[in-house]
Amino acid sequence: MNRFESLGYLVSHLNVDLQNALDQKLKRYDLDIKLWPVLFSLWQEEGVTQTELSKRCDVANYTMTRLLDQLQLQQLITRQQDVDNRRAFNIYLTNNGKALEQDLIREAERVNETFLDNLSLDERTTFLALINKINRFTD
Repeated sequence: MNRFESLGYLVSHLNVDLQNALDQKLKRYDLDIKLWPVLFSLWQEEGVTQTELSKRCDVANYTMTRLLDQLQLQQLITRQQDVDNRRAFNIYLTNNGKALEQDLIREAERVNETFLDNLSLDERTTFLALINKINRFTD
């Protein structure tokens, strides 16, 4: 097998390129790529626990703590103690965190567009469906 037949190589290479491109866009907002999955998850649903957020972002809990510390320092999130579990904290976006959503989603869409530009609309749809199927996000 050569590298152009290796799913791991191809996906890894694409991931690195995508992350680098998005990281350049995020730097304009004093953010870096490590914070993107957290913000992206919270824009879809806030009020989740740190543990749940760690699972959604596929990072260790101690890593999530550091990411949340950074976001809190930048006044983009707050932590509120869970009413049912004193050891758990629910994570919420601040107004500043919510205000970034539209601009940052647009930046991510531009990056996606750049990478998908040489595919037809049908190819894009198929490609995304297959990636989701491989990742078991769909049946």
